[in-house]
Amino acid sequence: MDSSTSSLVSRLGGGSGVDMVKLASDLAEARYATQIARLESRNEQLEARVSAAAQLRGQFSQLASALGERIRTGDLSPQATIGSPAVAGVSVAPGASPRGSYSLEVTRLAQGQVLALPGPASAADPVGEGALTIRFGSVADGGFTADSGRNPLEFTVAAGETLEQVAARITAANAGVSAYVANGTNGPELVLKGGEGGASGFIVEVTNTGSAGPLDGLGWNPASDSGQLRQGAQDAAFLLDTVAMTSPTNRVTNLPAGIQLDLRGTNTGAPTTIGFADRSGQVAGVMGDLVAALNDIAGQVRALGDPQAGDLGSDPGLRALRSAFASLSAAVVMPNAATGEPRTLGDLGLSLNRDGSFRLDSDRLNRTLTESPQGAAAMFTTGLFGVFATVDRLARTASSRADPGSLAGSEARYSAQLQRNADALDKIAEQQERLRERMTREFVSADTRVASSNSTLSFLRTQIDMWTARSQ
Repeated sequence: MDSSTSSLVSRLGGGSGVDMVKLASDLAEARYATQIARLESRNEQLEARVSAAAQLRGQFSQLASALGERIRTGDLSPQATIGSPAVAGVSVAPGASPRGSYSLEVTRLAQGQVLALPGPASAADPVGEGALTIRFGSVADGGFTADSGRNPLEFTVAAGETLEQVAARITAANAGVSAYVANGTNGPELVLKGGEGGASGFIVEVTNTGSAGPLDGLGWNPASDSGQLRQGAQDAAFLLDTVAMTSPTNRVTNLPAGIQLDLRGTNTGAPTTIGFADRSGQVAGVMGDLVAALNDIAGQVRALGDPQAGDLGSDPGLRALRSAFASLSAAVVMPNAATGEPRTLGDLGLSLNRDGSFRLDSDRLNRTLTESPQGAAAMFTTGLFGVFATVDRLARTASSRADPGSLAGSEARYSAQLQRNADALDKIAEQQERLRERMTREFVSADTRVASSNSTLSFLRTQIDMWTARSQ
């Protein structure tokens, strides 16, 4: 029994009147106080380590995310230019890093098929009763080739339906063709418009289940065309650097160097030039921001890794991050760069100080931007290589819970220790409660016996006093 328990026991005195329930509770609490204090103190240290590792890991993830966003859509994203904006709008796919210039000659724009079919005398008149089917495919040379991969649009025309109701049902089906009623000089006409591209043509089949009427006029195929076809479906055609290409839509992607086009007009025989804006100023700006962000993290690494006061002193995840920082400026981030082109972060001016902090070597950066501005810009991509890939890889490594030598691995290890401590505290609480209950029963029983003895003693004293009085 320790000194605290002995002190409490001494308070029992020699009889009843003591609060036995409180006494049992105090003794049980004193019995496990040292173990609980030790575990709670350890938990405070572990919680501080978990918080520090998570905070440091989060800083790196935020840096990678912010850098990626600047490259994808911010000031580091490649900016394409074109000599004739009326011909096409030009952009660059995310992650691409184009160079040089390209010629563009648009000879034909993509367009959709347009039909104007005669209706009844009034748009409010019924068109008849039957079925209407629109089949999709290619219309060419007076013939039609159905697209077996597209389902036809089929619906029944009920008696009493008007041309406007039929048009609304076609559009609402959202099957690749829209419709509206035009009241022109020839009366109401049902105008049908298909999607862009030569494969988006269509024919209209009508089955009239009533008497002959306006419904028959809504049928169309190229063999029987008598002017209803107002515009044929066709692909866009253009030449990129004199290479002939086609596209089913005027939105053209998957071109070399990540070029994306929104075709707007033709310029047959008069090609225009696509180029890319110089990003040297943006590269210099982001390198300054990157050095500042890395120094913020490096400062946290030094403080948290302090052997005396740091929450992560001797932590393996922190050591791994410190080691990665030490080799960051010399790391090859563009392994496929041509001879003489920038390959490392050091080529972009990132330099390491003796204390582990970073500085921007402006002379080195400016030399790279002067000698190879496009090579420097090419290092800022969201692809497999480059500045972002390097920073993102460090952030992912630090956040890998499967790696026990990472910050996330340390975080998981400390969290597991916290859980074990919590289980230990739960077990102690159960033991403490059992001890309190046992001691309460024993103390109350003892107190009852003491009270009974005192009662007997009091009775005997009373009897003796009575006997003594009688004998006098």
